[in-house]
Amino acid sequence: MNAVTSLIPATLAADPRIPALIERYDGRAPRYTSYPTALQFTPQVEAETYRRWLGELPTDEPVSLYAHVPFCKRLCWYCGCNTRAVSKPRLVSDYVARLKDELALVRAALPGRMTAGAIHLGGGTPNMLGEQDLAELFGALREAFDVVPDAEIAAEIDPAVLTRDWVRAAASHGLNRASIGVQDLSPHVQEAVNRIESFEVVRDAVTWLREAGVGSINLDLMYGLPRQRTQDVLTTLSRILTLKPERLALFGYAHVPWAKAHQKLINGDDLPGAVERLDQSEAAAALLASAGYVRIGLDHYALPDDEIAVALAAGRLRRNFQGYTADPHSTLIGLGVSAISALPQGYVQNDASEVGWTRRVREGRLAAIRGVALTDEDRFRAEIIERLMCDLSVDLAEVCARHGRRPDDLVAERARLAVLEADGLVTLDGDRLGMTALGAPWLRTAAQAFDVQSRDQGGHSKVL
Repeated sequence: MNAVTSLIPATLAADPRIPALIERYDGRAPRYTSYPTALQFTPQVEAETYRRWLGELPTDEPVSLYAHVPFCKRLCWYCGCNTRAVSKPRLVSDYVARLKDELALVRAALPGRMTAGAIHLGGGTPNMLGEQDLAELFGALREAFDVVPDAEIAAEIDPAVLTRDWVRAAASHGLNRASIGVQDLSPHVQEAVNRIESFEVVRDAVTWLREAGVGSINLDLMYGLPRQRTQDVLTTLSRILTLKPERLALFGYAHVPWAKAHQKLINGDDLPGAVERLDQSEAAAALLASAGYVRIGLDHYALPDDEIAVALAAGRLRRNFQGYTADPHSTLIGLGVSAISALPQGYVQNDASEVGWTRRVREGRLAAIRGVALTDEDRFRAEIIERLMCDLSVDLAEVCARHGRRPDDLVAERARLAVLEADGLVTLDGDRLGMTALGAPWLRTAAQAFDVQSRDQGGHSKVL
């Protein structure tokens, strides 16, 4: 038995209590990249609300910027992102022109010139942008905002369409962090999700980024994919670890074909069950721990000196629409199709239709069409959920004190948690709530105990 295979029997999935727990808690829950979640956004928050909120921002506090690129060279069947496959560079360049127009509209709504402390290009595939597109976009961003010299500038990358020249161009604009999509290196899994790429393609991407001075590299992997088995996950991880990434994300595949029609191309009979999914994720966690990585919240791992591991140890890890982050900024301004902005007053989302977004921007209107205004109650519950999702524990009394509340106000929540405690999933020591090792996979279920907005709604992915 080799070192990889020997990890499998020791995983949490082998615990005899697991089948009964899965049957009892085989539900759906948000991933809590925000609270309230995007399913609670309504048209009552729209462009004029967003304009007012932008105008109320304090000019002495830096913001983060996010630009969504809704294009890919290929359409991966597992994908849950807002994107489409394109082959004409002109379509991408036209989109960048509209991004610049939207940026001008946002800039006009702000109360004065502001500073940007972070820039994130997401998608889709941001490396679909040509070198001139990059120059146009970054030029516009730096014209609209004072970008701090040490700003985190990140991009999500599809290695199959990456070139050394693109990396050099992005680095010239300040790229210092990259997230590379890998998912799984097993040919039979890649075939089942329409994403074919070799380890060598991933290795070249990492090499080029290192050569260009990009100091923080994350690799995105997935478990729960069709035809995927625990050995596939571990073999992929073993090869990826030779690249020594600073971070890894191990996401559970969310099968939601009612929301993403292309997922209907995946044969549901090929999907692993809940016990096998748990075995995949926990066997991977064991391998990563043996390699010296720190487990971060729900699905991230980092080397001990990486920024998010340091933030976790210091109690300042955050969770936002890009996942776990050390980004301290309270305002995130989203640009592009479907982009979400997070402001002190609430959340706002742009039109998710490329046609609708383009029309609004061309007409000189902000593209926001839905969102939610935060109440004091929302902020109170959001802090509890965020701390639990980040730290796997939360001092309810401390959070209550910061919001002028009392722990006794959480009677209904304690009753729900008592059920989880009886099953060994959480501990409730006075006002200190913590996840147990057995309960860690049900982190989203525990967080849902504080969710009065989406607890009984469908539409979310399975917890396991």
